[in-house]
Parts: sequence; C-alpha cells; structure tokens
Amino acid sequence: MTLRDDAHELQGELAALRRALHQEPEIGLHLPRTQEKVLAALDGLPLEISTGTSLSSVTAVLRGGKTEPGGGAEPGGGIEPAGPVVLLRGDMDGLPVTERTGAEFTSRVDGAMHACGHDLHTAGLVGAARLLADRRELLAGDVVFMFQPGEEGWDGAGHMVEEGVLTAAGRPADAAYGLHVSSSSYPTGVFSSRPGTLMAASAGLHVRVVGAGGHGSRPHAALDPIPVACEMVTALQTMVTRRFDVFDPVVVTVGTFHAGTRRNVIPDDAVFEATVRTFTPAAAERVAEVAVRLCEDIAAAHGLTAEVEFVPEYPVTVNHLAEHDFLAHTVREAFGEERFAPLADPITGSEDFSRVLDRVPGAFVFLGADTTGDPETAPGNHSPLAAFDDSVLADGAALLAELAVRRLDRPAKETA
Repeated sequence: MTLRDDAHELQGELAALRRALHQEPEIGLHLPRTQEKVLAALDGLPLEISTGTSLSSVTAVLRGGKTEPGGGAEPGGGIEPAGPVVLLRGDMDGLPVTERTGAEFTSRVDGAMHACGHDLHTAGLVGAARLLADRRELLAGDVVFMFQPGEEGWDGAGHMVEEGVLTAAGRPADAAYGLHVSSSSYPTGVFSSRPGTLMAASAGLHVRVVGAGGHGSRPHAALDPIPVACEMVTALQTMVTRRFDVFDPVVVTVGTFHAGTRRNVIPDDAVFEATVRTFTPAAAERVAEVAVRLCEDIAAAHGLTAEVEFVPEYPVTVNHLAEHDFLAHTVREAFGEERFAPLADPITGSEDFSRVLDRVPGAFVFLGADTTGDPETAPGNHSPLAAFDDSVLADGAALLAELAVRRLDRPAKETA
C-alpha cells in the first residue's frame, strides 16, 4: 500500500484527535492539555521524545532504520554515515476567539477557539509520525517532528529554535517542511504554494496618546486624546499610500482602540495597536521610522504627547526554490496534477515557521479545507465562523510523510 492509502486508514483516528483538540483549545506558549493529548497519541511509537522548558512543546525524533547509529559498516570498515535529517512541523495553539460555527465538537473553552486550523496541523503531524514509524526501516535518515505552541504572536518557533529543535537529531536539519490549512481561498484538498517570498513579515505598532482628562462638556479645559488618536489611525493609512512604493507593499491595520469609561468623561489617554505587514527589510525599517515619527508629530501638533513603540515580530516567510519545486513535484506525483495550484502572489499573513526557513532549506504549503463548497465566500481563518473540513487530514499527513521519505532518499549530490 502507498503512504496515501495507509493515511486514509488512519483518517478516523486523526479526525477524532483533531476534534478532541478542537474542543479544548489553549492559547500561547503553555498548552498543558494539548501537550498531554499529543504525548498520548505518540505513545508506543519508536520515538525519542523531549518537551520544552520555556513552552509546552513536544519534539520527537524518529531514527531511520537504514542509519541506526553504529548499525552499518561501509566497505573498508568505516561507519555508515548517519544520513540527512528532515524536520516536519505542526503548530498547536488556538486563538482568543469565541466560536460560532455550531459544530457538534465546538470549543468548550469560553473565549478560545481553534480558528486557524492548528488542531488539524497537530493531528496531521501525529499521522505523519505514525506513517513514518511504520516505515522506519526504510528511512535513509532521521525525522524530527516539531509540535509547536505559540504561533499566534508568541514566537513559539523562535523559542523552539533557541531550545535546539533544529539539532534535535544530534546534527542540523537538512530540510524542513510545514503545512497550513485554510477555511477559505482554496478548494478543499488542493495544495498551494510558490517559490521565494510566500508570506509577509509582521510587526506591532503600539501607541498611547497622553492628554489630560476632564468633563465632556468642557473639552477646551482638557487635552482630549481621542480625536488625536483617531487622526493618527487615518494618517497611518495615508502614510501607506503616500510614503511607500506600491510595488513593495505595506499593510497597516489598527486592530484595537481603547479609550474612556463614560460618554461625558474625557479620558487621560487613548491606546491603540496596529499590525504591520511588509515584504522587505527596507520597507520594515522605513515603517518603523516613519510611523513612529508620524504619531509623535500629530500628538505634538495638538499639544499632547505620544508613547510609540514599533515591535518586530516574524520575518518574511521564504520558500527555498529547490525545496518548493520538490514539494510541488511530490504533490503532483503522489496526489495528481490537479491537486497542486501555484500561488501567483505572496500573501500578507505571517508565520513563525519563517524562523525555521531562515536557517534550514525548506518549504511551506497551504491546503484547502473549506466546508462550504465556495471557498471564495467562506469565512476565513481567524473568524469565529471559520470551519475546517477534517477529511483533508489523511492527505495532509500523507504529504508530510511523503516529503520526508523522498527527501531522505535524495542522493547526497542533490542535497548539497
């Protein structure tokens, strides 16, 4: 049987795991219940498992049977090389979103939801581990399974890199692959990616406008921070269109705005936060300079002050050309030509898998998991209505396993 055939035999178990994870989402770097479920799902497999110290990560290493340490001698009495290392990643955290899908397995945790499909990523990576463990004796190298918390703004990948996930097999990873499901945009079961720049860099812009509070009936006797902060919000949009090249895109979106307690009270301050997306280091550096100065100058023009902080988060996610081409070829050969759709342009979402791809050649791919039949209008990732078709689990697990098997089998001259 093929990897895909075996994966479909696991579909029911993977769907059950995904739904159990979905009902109990956890947010951030510390996901004890999620970690417990992952460890239980991996129990009994021939894996070397370790957990994180600064986060609830799980790292599992599968040693290829063809390269057991000390297990093979080359002609002349030498020791057989250990072989390459492939890393496969699945993120595990949820979002602070209240679910409104109406699914029978809806989240049981108030204010938390797997609105970005990480429950599918986790279950799919467990499936890949099971598929590869069954083929351990055929693997010409080692596989590292990276179960990662804190992708949603917590830099979980960065934490895991610092704790040594890239050398978990005892030597550096030679290639790394990740997969992300989408509740919209792509037809169900279709894989999509592109070479080079795939996803944007992200940063946070944090602004506190400091005024002087007073009575709402006497604004002239106070320093009202609310209209000043509102002016900054609109000025940031003008900044994007007038200070940046349209061919080096920048996106600035204000996602939170907080001020005041009652309608007749002018508050002392107003606070807002924005996400900033860029595709080049030059654009990111320029936004950091221009946006900060813009907010400070607007405040000063009204006799107020502004405390402004620009915080870089994730770098640009870049697919390595050879690894992207290898991934696309693998999808087409294992699943059919129609199952791979080249992505014409990068997307403005961001990913901390960029931390891995900055250090290891690899590729990231999207997988459509729409439940509506119309991905163009379906609620997107991060929506409280986002729903994911868990029928794609088997093929997601099969692709990750297929990438590992084929990449480990590539001749050394092709991996140099």
